[in-house]
Amino acid sequence: MYLGLDLGTSGLKALLVDEAQGIVAEANAPLEVSRPHGGWSEQDPAHWIAAAEAVLAALGSETDLAGVRAIGLSGQMHGATCLDASDQVLRPSILWNDTRAHAEAARLDGDPAWRGVSGNIVFPGFTAPKLVWMRSKEPGLFDRVAKVLLPKDYLRFWLTGEFVAEMSDAAGTSWLDTGARDWSDALLEKTGLTRDHMPRLVEGSEVSGRLRADLAARFGLRPGLPVAGGGGDNAASAIGTGVTKAGEAFVSLGTSGVLFAANDAYRPDPETAVHTFCHALPQTWHQMGVILAATDALNWFAGLVGHDPAALTADLGSLQAPGKTLFLPYLGGERTPINDAAIRGAFLGLEHATDRAAATRAILEGVTFAIRDCRDALRATGTEIESLLGVGGGSKSDYWLSAVATALDAPILRPVAGDFGGAFGAARLAMMADGASEDIATAPKIETTFAPDPALADAFDEGHARYVAARQAIGALT
Repeated sequence: MYLGLDLGTSGLKALLVDEAQGIVAEANAPLEVSRPHGGWSEQDPAHWIAAAEAVLAALGSETDLAGVRAIGLSGQMHGATCLDASDQVLRPSILWNDTRAHAEAARLDGDPAWRGVSGNIVFPGFTAPKLVWMRSKEPGLFDRVAKVLLPKDYLRFWLTGEFVAEMSDAAGTSWLDTGARDWSDALLEKTGLTRDHMPRLVEGSEVSGRLRADLAARFGLRPGLPVAGGGGDNAASAIGTGVTKAGEAFVSLGTSGVLFAANDAYRPDPETAVHTFCHALPQTWHQMGVILAATDALNWFAGLVGHDPAALTADLGSLQAPGKTLFLPYLGGERTPINDAAIRGAFLGLEHATDRAAATRAILEGVTFAIRDCRDALRATGTEIESLLGVGGGSKSDYWLSAVATALDAPILRPVAGDFGGAFGAARLAMMADGASEDIATAPKIETTFAPDPALADAFDEGHARYVAARQAIGALT
């Protein structure tokens, strides 16, 4: 068997698969986010370890874990987890959706070396500007920083005692020379750090370390199990969905929204605000358009009106033309294509006829138009998407996938019921670290194909144009 651990923002998921990639067992442990100030988003790494202990104990209570041959890791990206020389955590981890370092990010991004080497805009949520913020606002802690780890790599440290990162996650720090797949000494120096502060780098399908004997004994695992490099959450999800080669893509409607396209070459174009990162497999890269609120926007609205999110979308019926009411889903700023940490969301065009269903459709349409922005940004780099898989919690909504398919003018394929996310991708990377070929990362069977509705194509084009105009109009007001 092979174990995938996916350290998300809202929980840690463990997935156990057999050698035929069938799911044997799974376990979940919830996590909470602390927001002590506006724009801040933090977690205590000790809670990640407690969650890992809980899921391993839960799996061990129902399955003999002695048959596990390797472990793979996936996780939320960009989090700054700082350790001192005694390997103790210095402060809560500053997460991917934390925008406190927006000014520091803008200053770094103003230096052309950052985009030139990393291939990306320095976004406020990336790791490097957070350390610059610490250097300015928490100098006593910054001076004690001995290692900077990403969230899943802190979990790896607990599992193996090794400081290791892999390429896909490291590419989101701003310190990686993404084309060369190595840390940039020059960029590290610009933030007062050196290569010694960074973990060792491996590919996602390589062995990164071995399971500690005490943990193996505690949870009934074999000591010395290989732990694969793994992948950042989206790269690992791509392994899980079989999106590994040029021309393959997926759209993820999770807490955040992602339009992900695999590439067989390094093709950065930071001016588009597209993320160009290493993939979790050697000598492959990927591009992403990222929006910060997808199901997060729907969940916010559901809480506002006191209804279950799934019930709100289930009652919408067949796809309609976008209505007069517009929603801009910028609840915590936005990445692609505007790179604006300060912009905030809005409802526009509210009227007496805006009932709960109309407002729900506006939420879904707003996120859909934000995904359309990502498609346009990817297209500007030369990447064309002819069809794509639909994954994430929001993909359970037929209405939402129909809207995205129509807005992108590309069919969306929803896999059969099953788990094809980060934990499954991590388990596949564990199999590769144990000797399996990359060819095991096959596409899932398809349950439903959502074709674009040609009768509504013009209406969605017009709706997107109004959305862009609204964004430009409210930018200075929020």
